[in-house]
Amino acid sequence: MKRPSSDADQAPLAVTQGDPAGVGPLASLQVWQTLKSEPGHAFYLRGSPELLHRYSRLFSINTPVIEIAEPLEAAKAFVSGLPVIPLETPHIEPGKPIVEAAPSILTSIELCVDDVVNGKASAVVTNPIAKSLLKSSGFPHPGHTEYLSELLSRFTGREPPLPVMMLIGGGLRVALATIHIPLMRVGDVLSSDLIRTVSDIVLSSLKTDFGCETPRLALCGLNPHAGEDGMLGSEDRDMIEPVVAALKASGETVYGPRPGDTVFHEMLEGRYDGVIAMYHDQGLIPVKTLDIWGGVNATLGLPFIRTSPDHGTAYDAAAAGTVNPNSLIAAIKQARLMSANRQKAEQNV
Repeated sequence: MKRPSSDADQAPLAVTQGDPAGVGPLASLQVWQTLKSEPGHAFYLRGSPELLHRYSRLFSINTPVIEIAEPLEAAKAFVSGLPVIPLETPHIEPGKPIVEAAPSILTSIELCVDDVVNGKASAVVTNPIAKSLLKSSGFPHPGHTEYLSELLSRFTGREPPLPVMMLIGGGLRVALATIHIPLMRVGDVLSSDLIRTVSDIVLSSLKTDFGCETPRLALCGLNPHAGEDGMLGSEDRDMIEPVVAALKASGETVYGPRPGDTVFHEMLEGRYDGVIAMYHDQGLIPVKTLDIWGGVNATLGLPFIRTSPDHGTAYDAAAAGTVNPNSLIAAIKQARLMSANRQKAEQNV
């Protein structure tokens, strides 16, 4: 993958439009108002200038929208308004999703990923999409995370990497061993090999993307009380403990399996730099409870940085114009920080 010709602190971030009926466009307009005077946070959107102009007027956001042709124009334009590379999008009203918007949603993601793969952007920040709407249009993936892996394989010709979801917020960094699968399937999908692969990806990211020289990682147990010595299930003993032992033997600082009802409190006390939860809600509940509007979703294991707000399309908020942009602000700042950390780590190799 090509690197930006300028420093990570100067290369723009690529932001997707997300679902044009959701909060993404409105939040992007508001975020520019917050970040316009902060150095190093230039970003551009691949979306509809007409839609953004209309939403800005409708809700009196008063953010200038500036059409640009290429990402390299974003930094200069960002001083005066929100830079937008035009993307054909059907007419749509806030809060009223239509399946006809699906092609533009996916095209925005594809083009932003292409930008970062080809060195035109330093990272990708994705605005929220509605999985059910995309599924009804024939989209085969359960979410952004899995789709990004497929896109990377398509653009590079390489085997698709395992994408690892990490939620950041409220003082926590929580990665997931399994992502968008029914709870009843978690035990079947989990394996020592999967847990080891996810652990290796998280440890590597903590070092390169988060600046932790010797990261401390906790693996959450699957069962109540981490299995209670096998009394409440054998998965913790048979699948997680061997991974912890192997990682310790390789020199990593790893703990577990730790009970799910205490491990997040332990991280808040400063004992760990990251936690791996075994399934989706085990990891998302603590982060969203602590920071529902400021949480960030990051995809680890990719050769580029990707973050997103840790919330959905919120059609009701989009319709009313009552959008909270804090999670998108946090996602943009997190992407910029991770990009700078990764560049520094690569320079020190």
